[in-house]
Amino acid sequence: MPELQAFSGIPAGSVNSNFEVTLGGSRVFLRVYEEQARSGAEAETRLIAGLAARGVKTPPPVARTDGGLVSEVRGKPAALFPWQAGGMRCQASVSPQDAERVGEALAGIHVAGEGLPRGEGRFNAADLRERLRRIATAPDPELARHAAPLGASLDRWETARRALPRGLVHGDLFRDNVLWTRAGEISALLDFESASEGVLAYDLMVTILAWCVSGELELELAQAVARGYTRLRPLSADEKRGLLAEASLAAIRFCVTRITDYAMRGGEGRVMKDYRRFLMRLAKLEGIAATVGEEGFASALDL
Repeated sequence: MPELQAFSGIPAGSVNSNFEVTLGGSRVFLRVYEEQARSGAEAETRLIAGLAARGVKTPPPVARTDGGLVSEVRGKPAALFPWQAGGMRCQASVSPQDAERVGEALAGIHVAGEGLPRGEGRFNAADLRERLRRIATAPDPELARHAAPLGASLDRWETARRALPRGLVHGDLFRDNVLWTRAGEISALLDFESASEGVLAYDLMVTILAWCVSGELELELAQAVARGYTRLRPLSADEKRGLLAEASLAAIRFCVTRITDYAMRGGEGRVMKDYRRFLMRLAKLEGIAATVGEEGFASALDL
């Protein structure tokens, strides 16, 4: 058995505990699933292995000697992954070329995921409404006051939502889940914890909101993500018309989960993620809805 040479925590993630481990001279990534049952961890690792086998740039889990992918650490499921070299982009450094590569990589996940087993997502409207009930009773009145307007926005956009193509969605393709080589190529796509059955256009809008917003929606970057995505997976007319609703629902989802998973928990030992950034995104989208509507939004993305 390789000798344990180094072990250190990685202060990232809202649920799981992550570690950098050196075993016998090789670095690996250890994920301890803090809330998922073993069955959930096994489903996630099988999915990642399946995507990697189909060409998605994600490090597949390291198999045990018996072929299994999940072990146990202090009574909780855990998995090892090869350490993947690469750097992350800060928002100021994201170029249109980067954004285009991200869009194409997302489409690659959607295409490769066809036919792979996937579970239901944890962030459907019913889940979000349950979280909103918790927010409404939060001891901090600054947090509690957001429950009612977020609930009203959720009702509005759920009603406006169209029946669009579904498949495997990543659900969380933010900048900290993409690694880059020094040559500017994507070296790895990470963190498939939120991967599930979902609306493909919704996943596209999660990615655009994650990569293409500073103080405003940066249209050149958003157009580049859309261009890269549609090169591999073109959007239908209904999907184009539905993008504004999907974007708004994505903003609501991250407002709600960042309140419950970060602001209401405190953030000791973890990187804090500010829900107010997605309140700002939601406000911008509400403004777009009031001015140019769904057709204008799709046209602004060159779709």
